[in-house]
Amino acid sequence: MPQTQNRSVMLWLFVFAGLVAFLVVFGGFTRLTRSGLSIVEWNPVHGAFPPIGEEAWLREFELYRQTPEYQLVNKGMTLEAYKGIFYIEWFHRQIARFAGLFYAIPVFYFLFKGFIPRREFGIYFVMGMLFIGQAFMGWFMVASGLVDRPAVSHIRLTMHLFLALSLFGLSLWVAFGHYFGFQKTGVKAKWSPLSKLAIGSMAVLLVQIAYGGFTAGLKAGHVSSTWPLMFGRLIPPGLFTSVIDLIESPQTVAFIHRWFAFAVLLAVVWLYFVARQAGYGRDILNGLLALIGLGIAQITLGVLVVVFYVPISLALAHQAMALVLFALSIYFIHRLRALDNTRAGQALHA
Repeated sequence: MPQTQNRSVMLWLFVFAGLVAFLVVFGGFTRLTRSGLSIVEWNPVHGAFPPIGEEAWLREFELYRQTPEYQLVNKGMTLEAYKGIFYIEWFHRQIARFAGLFYAIPVFYFLFKGFIPRREFGIYFVMGMLFIGQAFMGWFMVASGLVDRPAVSHIRLTMHLFLALSLFGLSLWVAFGHYFGFQKTGVKAKWSPLSKLAIGSMAVLLVQIAYGGFTAGLKAGHVSSTWPLMFGRLIPPGLFTSVIDLIESPQTVAFIHRWFAFAVLLAVVWLYFVARQAGYGRDILNGLLALIGLGIAQITLGVLVVVFYVPISLALAHQAMALVLFALSIYFIHRLRALDNTRAGQALHA
């Protein structure tokens, strides 16, 4: 981890993390409007400009008309309607291009000016590789929906999401370091029980987010519009007929995503009570109470998404809330590790 604290680098990282978060949410909007498969070629340079002139638009539309989505879902779509979904996906890619430039230009400027010492460049290089990786995975995901079915692979979609989450989380972690400072104690701090529990809680959250990705990719949120019952049963039959159902069956994936949310909430509640029993400060306890409240709000949003049959506004709010919960998990682990380091330093000099 870097050891050089710099306010300019901190502000850049926080804004960059916010841009990545916006890109993730807008990606959800692209998917929900069925716009993601409207551009069938990946042209990182030439694709920065939309088609110009009637001939260019007709060529682009003809390429789209050869895709499974047009043939099976949008048969008979007019050119004007196509332009609507094209521009949504085009704007999504423009945001990604802007985010790439917003990363690359400042990082090399800060490196040149010495705000980022060369010996600490490694973590920023990893961020760059994560950005490139999620960009390639984005096209790999889109390509899966251009062959024989009008939908992208839910596995690739979730991998694309997790690369973006990794970039988001790493950017926040380093930004928090610049904000709070990088503590030097001269000793490697052990992970406290609460820090380990916080890592476990975040792992549970990530499993739930993964099932959110599966649910989105399989459109499993549409399988039933009732809650808590599903197909008139609390536990419908035939959910777990094979292991592959855990990631391939829309009904099974939707069922797991519905109820695993409570495992996330219980993990945070457990974290709060352990922190209180261990005598942690009021700031940590109040923050965990806020996290519990947000967890309840997230479950409520999830239920509303189901019963109102996946309206775009509620679905995007649900996705954005997941990012907030993940960001807060990163924050708490960062602060708990800082306390671990402080206590290790105090023990060394006691």
